[in-house]
Amino acid sequence: MVTADATSAARTLPATGLSLAAASYVLAVVMMGTTMPTPLYPLYEDRFGFGSATATVLYAIYAAGVIASLVLFGTLSDVLGRRPLLLAGLVLSLASAGVFLVADHMWLLFVGRVLSGLAAGILTATGTVVVLENAPEGRARLASSLATASKVGGLGLGMLMAGAVAQVAAEPLRAPFVVHALLLVVGVLALWPVRERGGRPGAARGLRLPRLHPRSRSLFATAAVGAVAGFAVSGIFASLLPGFMGSVLHVSAPVVVGFATFLFFGVSAVAQISLKGRSDRTLVRLGAASLAASMVLLAAALTSASLVVVLASSALGGAGMGLLFMTGMRAVTVATPPEARTQVTTAYFLVSYLSISVPVIAAGALSTVVGLTWTGLVFAALLGAVALVALAGAGRFTGSDGARTLR
Repeated sequence: MVTADATSAARTLPATGLSLAAASYVLAVVMMGTTMPTPLYPLYEDRFGFGSATATVLYAIYAAGVIASLVLFGTLSDVLGRRPLLLAGLVLSLASAGVFLVADHMWLLFVGRVLSGLAAGILTATGTVVVLENAPEGRARLASSLATASKVGGLGLGMLMAGAVAQVAAEPLRAPFVVHALLLVVGVLALWPVRERGGRPGAARGLRLPRLHPRSRSLFATAAVGAVAGFAVSGIFASLLPGFMGSVLHVSAPVVVGFATFLFFGVSAVAQISLKGRSDRTLVRLGAASLAASMVLLAAALTSASLVVVLASSALGGAGMGLLFMTGMRAVTVATPPEARTQVTTAYFLVSYLSISVPVIAAGALSTVVGLTWTGLVFAALLGAVALVALAGAGRFTGSDGARTLR
């Protein structure tokens, strides 16, 4: 348990490699739970008899839980401290795993998704800031990359782990959540070395929407364009890809579905870490071009029913999403004073998750009318156009390595 004395003592601890690793693990392990159902959707569809439209609603209700959590709890760590909020996220994620573990009716899937969304909302804002605050001296750039890579990498690992465990387990709809529950218990223990910098006595209390600091307002709109494009693409892949693979490619093995979706988030995390030293302008150009190319390949995969092209589209889309998201996050957080970073990251993620939920709901509704293939083609065209808008705005980012602000 994270006691008040332990939280107070954590404020005096210096940031170390261990504290950075612990904070990154907690963020990643909670995010794993948010995507674990994705490779299991074909199995759930067989068991409960629902189709792709219901799968998109399940994904959208998770996004709604994230948005609600960001609004309700996004800045609460400024009052209570970081570690109590991290513990709350871990407990909610454990509750979600427990619900999925015993789910014998479809309504329990919705309950589990809401709980995982609430957990993700807490970790999305607070966990990201905690990773940044636990960077040792001289490791700020590494921590910035780890903050987004842990989140996105956790999303990918959740799919990969769930698909692999379901493939070999006797209880494929239960075993993945047992494994995740054990990982979450380790996450509770990992809170001990995490440095605490929240709990400011003068922090505003009560329910309030996040407000942008004056120093970062001018950056936010430009930086958020890439996040909107990338998150919308990730939502389409995570919600519609399992259904497309099953109905069009006739591939329903959990390990294959899990790998196809893991590729998106796994490549995203790798791209963020390996390319973190490039200039913001270069990263935005690479990310936007990759995202646009991914949508071209997605359209080709939908018309040719090619698994190889699907995988290539997933990898390119993940790289594009990761680079655009990381660069925008890095720009707005560097431009914001430390005491206001929770609010700016909360606002950034609110915009991002709204860009997931609206397209996913629209795609689910459209798929019931025109089918998955035409739905995918429509959204590939729309999201490719948004990626080109992000590419057009790359000139507003700095072009020198090491500089982290917009012009």
